[in-house]
Amino acid sequence: QVQLVESGGGLVQAGGSLRLSCTASGRTFSSYAMGWFRQAPGKEREFVPVISWSGGSTYYADSVKGRFTISRDNAKNTVYLQMNSLKSEDTAVYYCAAGSSGSNLPGEYDYWGQGTQVTVSS
Repeated sequence: QVQLVESGGGLVQAGGSLRLSCTASGRTFSSYAMGWFRQAPGKEREFVPVISWSGGSTYYADSVKGRFTISRDNAKNTVYLQMNSLKSEDTAVYYCAAGSSGSNLPGEYDYWGQGTQVTVSS
């Protein structure tokens, strides 16, 4: 069992930056790929990036490529999402998730955090 807690969301102006953190409980964090997803009001949950269990492989959605960076520190049981050059369309609740496959599909993930709100004002 893995419990995930996100933090770092907030209100930022367009062009600004935020760093989200997701801290996991349990001793098996390092065996999971970790993904970030987001969901805006009235929209489906959307894949953002994913990082492999070792941190050696990452994959990004086209909409955030070049602006967002995912990383992880297995010693701290934490995955990060550095978000730069934020746009109003990045406004959403951001969720971290743990899974075995490293997929971009929400259904492939076993554990989810409660989400953290990111609001980008234009």
